Amino acid sequence: MRFHPPTMALLSAFCLSLLPDWALAAAPTAEQALRLVPVQQGVEYDRPSAEAAAKCKMVAKKIDGHIGWIVESPEGVMLRKFIDTNDDGVVDQWSYYKDGLEVYRDIDSNFNGKVDQCRWFHTGGSRWGIDRNEDGVIDYWKQISAEEVTSEAVAAITARDADRFARLLLTPTDLRSLGLGKTRSQAVTEKVNQAIKGFTATVARQNSAAPNAVWLQFGASRPGVVPAGTDQSTKDMRVYENVTAIVDSNGKHEQVQIGTLVQVGDAWRLIPLSDSGLFFQASLPVRNEPNTSNAPSETSQKLLADLEKLDRDPARSGSQAEQAKYTAKRADLIDQIAEAAKTAEDRSMWVRQLADMLSAAVQSGVYPDGAERLEKLFDKLEKNNTDKNLAAYVKFRQLTAAYFRSMQAPKANFAKLQEEWLKTLEGFVSQYPTAPDAAEAMLQLAISQEFTGQEDEAKRWYLRISQEFPNASAGKKAAGAQIRLDSVGKTIELRGQSPQGGQIDLASYRGKVVLIQYWATWCAPAKADMATLKELWNKYGRSLAIVGVSLDNNAKDLNAYLADNPLPWPQIYEEGGLDSRPANALGILTVPTMILIDQQGKVVNRAVKVVDLESELKKLIR
Repeated sequence: MRFHPPTMALLSAFCLSLLPDWALAAAPTAEQALRLVPVQQGVEYDRPSAEAAAKCKMVAKKIDGHIGWIVESPEGVMLRKFIDTNDDGVVDQWSYYKDGLEVYRDIDSNFNGKVDQCRWFHTGGSRWGIDRNEDGVIDYWKQISAEEVTSEAVAAITARDADRFARLLLTPTDLRSLGLGKTRSQAVTEKVNQAIKGFTATVARQNSAAPNAVWLQFGASRPGVVPAGTDQSTKDMRVYENVTAIVDSNGKHEQVQIGTLVQVGDAWRLIPLSDSGLFFQASLPVRNEPNTSNAPSETSQKLLADLEKLDRDPARSGSQAEQAKYTAKRADLIDQIAEAAKTAEDRSMWVRQLADMLSAAVQSGVYPDGAERLEKLFDKLEKNNTDKNLAAYVKFRQLTAAYFRSMQAPKANFAKLQEEWLKTLEGFVSQYPTAPDAAEAMLQLAISQEFTGQEDEAKRWYLRISQEFPNASAGKKAAGAQIRLDSVGKTIELRGQSPQGGQIDLASYRGKVVLIQYWATWCAPAKADMATLKELWNKYGRSLAIVGVSLDNNAKDLNAYLADNPLPWPQIYEEGGLDSRPANALGILTVPTMILIDQQGKVVNRAVKVVDLESELKKLIR
C-alpha cells in the first residue's frame, strides 16, 4: 500500500509541527495520525473505530534524544509512534502497534520523504525488507525467517506473482557466499533457474492452494548443518530440506510443497521444488546416480509448455463461444498430461484439476458439453479400476454439472429437479460412503431438509456428517448446525477476532439481552436491517447489546463499508466467509441470520426476523 495524497498532507503537518520550538504549527490530531497506514499490506495492527479514535490523544515526546509523537488510547496504550531521527523537522520513522507492542515500522533511511525500508517486530514477525526504488514494493529481504519465507511463497503462488516469488530465491551473490563446491553450485543454480522460468506452469499444476488460500503453518523436520568439506564446500551451512506450508484452502487443510531453505546471514533463501533432497544425501563421490524415473518426460514438458501458452490466449476471456473453445482445448491438454504422468499421484492431481475445471465451466454456462466429458472420464476411471476416491471425486462433479445444466434448461421444472437431485445425492452417499465428497453430499441433503422444515431429518444428517467426517469443513459446519438447531433455552458460546484487534466474547455481555447478527456487505437484506437495528439499539441501548459477525470474504470489503457506514456495536471478523470459524461455530448457512439471547445467556430465538425483533425485546426488557 502506498501513501495516498491525504496521507502526504498529514505528513506535511508533521513536518511543521516537529520543528524544535513545537509551536510553529498546530499538531495534527490523533484522529488524523490514525489515518496513516503501513506501506506494506497485510499488517495486523490496532485500528480504533472512529468513535474510539476521537478519544485518543497525541503526545509530543523526546524519544532517544529525538523529537517524536505518540498516539495513545484513552487507557494509555500506545497505538502509533512517529520520530524525526535526524532532527531535520521531518518524520522519517512511522511505527504501528498491536496490543501495546510495535509490530511494524516504515523507515525513510535516506531522508528524502519516501519509505525505503519496512520492518516487522514482536508478534508481527521478523522480516526486514528493502525497497530500493521506493515504489512501495519490497525488492530484497535483508532479514526473513524460514517460516516467513513459506508464508511469502504461498502468497506469491496464490497471487500468481512471479516477481514476489523470485525475491525469495537464492541469488548468485548468496550462492557465492555459501562456499559450495562447483558441482553442487551448478545443481543449485539449475534448480533456481528452472523455478524462475517455470513459475507459471508450476502454479498451474498445483492444486493445493486455491487463490484465496491462507497460510497456516510451517512444515519441516528440524534443520541440519552441512559441514564444511562436504562435496568440496568451504563453510558450514544450515539447511531445511523438504519444506512444506500448511494452508487453509477453501476450508480444507492442504500441504503445499516449497522446497529447500538455506540460511544466508540473517535471512533464509529458497531453492524451490527440491523435495528429493539437495543436501541431506550421500556425498557425490559415493552415492548412486540420482533416480530420474519420476522426472517429467519430454512429452509432458511439451504439453505443460503448450498449457502455459494456451493460458495466455485472450480467448479465455472472450465471447462465450471463444471461452467454450478455449475450455475444450485446455481439457484436451490436461487429459493428455494426466495420461503422460509417470506416477499415480501426479495422474490423480491432473484428473482432479480436469474434473474441477469442467464442472465449473458447466455451472457457469460456458461449456455445457463438459457434463458429457465428465461422464466419459468417470467411465474410464471405473473401467480401469482406479482409486475409488478419485472416481468418487469425478462422479460428484459430474453429477453436480448435470444438475446445474438441467436447471439452466428452458421451462425447467425446478421442484421436480430438486427432488431428483436429493435422490441423486442419497445414491452417491450410498455408493461412496467414505469418500471425502460424501460429506458435502450429506451436507446438501441436511441443508435442504432444514430449509423445508424437516428439522429432525436435517439433524440426522448433521449428526452423521459430524461423526463420520469430524475434521472436514462440512463436518465442522454440521457440528455447529446441530448446536444451533438445539440452542433454544440453552447457553451458547461465541467468540472471535475484532477487525480493530482483540477478542469479542459473547460471555462478556451477560446481564444484557444480546442480538447476534450474521451478515455480509454483499447481502442487501442484511444491510437493510441495519437501520432498524440502530433504532432499537438507541432505544434499548442500556439493556441491549448487538454483536455483528461479518461473513465477508475479505476484510477490505468490511472495513470499506464500516468506514462509510459506522456501526455503534462491535464486529467479529475472521477470514473464510460462510466457511469461516465463527460461521461454522453455529453452522450458519445463509445471511442474514439473527439469534436473540436473554440476560442469562440462553437462546430465545435462533432465527429471529427484524420485523419481529421489537416485540421479542419487549418481552425480555421491562
